Amino acid sequence: MQTILGSGGSISSDLARSLRHFTDDIRLVSRNPQKVNEDDHLFPADLTDREQVFNAVAGSEIVYLIIGLEYNTKVWQQFWPPLMQNVIDACSENNARLVFFDNVYSVGGDFVKHITEDSPISPTSKKGEIRAQVDLMLLDAMKTGKIKAIIARSADFYGTGIDKSMLMTLIYKNFAAGKKAQWMFNPRVQHSFTYTPDAGKATALLGNTPAAYNQIWNLPTDRKSLTGEEWVALFAKEMGKKNKYQLIPGWMIKLMALFIPFMGEIYEMRYQFDRDFFFDSRKFENYFKYQPTNYVEGVKEIVQQLTTR
Repeated sequence: MQTILGSGGSISSDLARSLRHFTDDIRLVSRNPQKVNEDDHLFPADLTDREQVFNAVAGSEIVYLIIGLEYNTKVWQQFWPPLMQNVIDACSENNARLVFFDNVYSVGGDFVKHITEDSPISPTSKKGEIRAQVDLMLLDAMKTGKIKAIIARSADFYGTGIDKSMLMTLIYKNFAAGKKAQWMFNPRVQHSFTYTPDAGKATALLGNTPAAYNQIWNLPTDRKSLTGEEWVALFAKEMGKKNKYQLIPGWMIKLMALFIPFMGEIYEMRYQFDRDFFFDSRKFENYFKYQPTNYVEGVKEIVQQLTTR
């Protein structure tokens, strides 16, 4: 049994489809799980409850932690540390291997200019401090031999079915609505994005590769990083729209945060968008001989899929 904790999102759906290359015994766990493959096993559960986590993990060989909590610092502070501890304990009790689908918030400041698996844990935001805490919990569990696990890191991602992706929200949806695209902070610095089908395939491959465990892996991401302006131009070309965008500068986001709390959550992550942000996945690419989807092809596929729905 291979179990996905936090099914329902685009990443978990791509993962579930990819897991069929390795097993037909897949359990999907969330409050209201929906089948991705015809024979998926559905397991409704509240994963903030320790007992329900243990019930969901029971009988699993491999567990994938793909949960996306509300993008709110207080929610993360309340739920992430106990959630990680409960999942570690449940995997240990059931002798299950764990694959944690992680972001790179634990890497801060200028270290984002070139992120590798060896980049230091160096959070410069409150959300980054929480992710650093859960990363260290899992790394310690690996080091002490409590469980075998993988930290599979992704950059910000893009793809169909992503509601809160910067590219999809600020560029694709605005163009689709006949508006100008938007960008935040600095449009002339580069920013890496991971394509969700690549993330799903790679996470399934890592989980089913015994030699990959007890390591950090950056998931496959195109090395030809684009600036904000280049991302806008790429979507404009594929969608047949005028290449125009509106910049939302940092001072405006800070001002908006006084009235819209969510914008405060965005503002503290500005270090990811006010300087170059390059996500290096050569370790994965070289080991698995995997070629990430290039950005031109990824955007082309997204536009084709969304316009034919």
